Amino acid sequence: MSEIAIKVENLSKVYRLYDRPTDRVKESLSLTKKKYSREHYALNNLSLEIKKGETVGILGTNGSGKSTLLKIITGVLTPSEGNIEVNGKISALLELGAGFNPEYTGLENIYLNGTMMGYTREEMNLKVSSIIEFADIGEFINQPVKTYSSGMFARLAFAVSINVEPDILIVDEALSVGDTRFQIKCIEKMKNLKEIGTTILFVSHATEQIKRFCTRGVWINKGKIIDIGEASDVVDRYEAFMLQGEDFKIEVNKDENIINQEEKLINEKGEDPEIIRPSSDVLARITKVACNKSKFKTFDRVEVLVEYEVYEQEIAEFLLGVALYTPNRDYIFGPNTHLDKISVPNKYGRHKVKYVIPSITLLSGQYNVDAGIFTNGGLVCIDYKMDADNFLITNEYFVEGKLFINHEWNVIN
Repeated sequence: MSEIAIKVENLSKVYRLYDRPTDRVKESLSLTKKKYSREHYALNNLSLEIKKGETVGILGTNGSGKSTLLKIITGVLTPSEGNIEVNGKISALLELGAGFNPEYTGLENIYLNGTMMGYTREEMNLKVSSIIEFADIGEFINQPVKTYSSGMFARLAFAVSINVEPDILIVDEALSVGDTRFQIKCIEKMKNLKEIGTTILFVSHATEQIKRFCTRGVWINKGKIIDIGEASDVVDRYEAFMLQGEDFKIEVNKDENIINQEEKLINEKGEDPEIIRPSSDVLARITKVACNKSKFKTFDRVEVLVEYEVYEQEIAEFLLGVALYTPNRDYIFGPNTHLDKISVPNKYGRHKVKYVIPSITLLSGQYNVDAGIFTNGGLVCIDYKMDADNFLITNEYFVEGKLFINHEWNVIN
C-alpha cells in the first residue's frame, strides 16, 4: 500500500492572457496562427510528494500559485502539463460555500455536498447529525442558505468539510471565519483528524498558525517551489523574504563553514598575496567579512572573520567594531575592541580577527553584519562595511519575539 497521499510531477498550469477581449477571437480565427496572447505560468514545472498523515503548511504571497495547486489537487482545474496522483478521498475548503446551492436549505446542501464527494445518502445519514451539531446554526439549518449571514454560511461550510472523515483535508485561508469559540472548535477538530492520520494541507497567511500546527512547510513563489522542510524553518525563511523581498539573498540550503574554507585556502597557498595600497590617502581597509555559516539556530556559536590591511607603519588607537542589524537597520548590538579593552594588530600588514558570540540569543529572522575600523576611540572612521555579510536564524517553534531572555514562572494561586 502506497505511503504517498499526493504526488505531483512536473506540474504546470498555463493561462493565455489577452490585452483585449477581441484578441481572443482574432487568435482563434487567424489563418496564419498569429498569437495575440502571452503565456502566464501560474505553476511552472512543480514537483511535490506528501506522505499520508502529514500536516503540510503551504506558504506564498498572493498570486504565487497556492490556490491553483490546491484546485488541481482537488480536480477543480486540470493541469496544462505534468501528472498528479491522489490516494484517498478529499474534502476541500478552498472557498467557503463553493458548491452550495443558495436556493437549497442548509440540510439539503449537506446532502448535496456529500453526494459531490462520493457518499451515498445512507452514509450521509450517519454524518448529518454531527455536521448540524458542529455548525450550531439552530433552526436556520432548514432555511435557504441565501438567507444566511456570512458567519452562518462559513460555519456550515466548514462543518461539512471537516466532519465527513476525509483521507485528505485541504483548508485554504478558512480559520479566520466565525467567532473565537468556533475557531477553537475548528482547530480542535483538525487536531483530532491529525491524530487519526488524516493528511492535511493548510494554507494561511497567518504564518504562526503554520508554525504551531504543521509538521512540514512548502514555500511557493511565482509558480515554483522555493523551499520544503520543517515547518518552522520554512516559515522563518519565508518571513525573512517577506521583509526584504528581492534583497533576500540567503540560499536556503546553504550551510557551509566559510571561515574554515578561507583558512584552508590560505594554508594551501602558504602565504598571503601581496599587499597593494589603493592610494596614499587610504590608511587601512577591510578586505573581507565572513560569518562561519549562513544559517544558525538560537544559542549556536556565531563567528565573524574580519580581514583588514594596514598600510601605515602603525596606526595609534586603532580599533575594530562589529555590529548586528535587522534588514530594516534596527541596531541590535555593536561592541568594539576599544570598549572591550582588547588590543588588535595595528601595524603594517594583513591581519585577521575573529569576533565570536559563543551562544547567540537572537530568535528567528535575518540579520546583517557591519564591520568598521576606527581610530581615536571611534571618533575617526578609517573604513566601514555596511551589510558586509548576513545570516539567518531558524528554529523549531519554542518561543516568540526577537531575543531570548532567561525567565521563570511562579504560580501564586
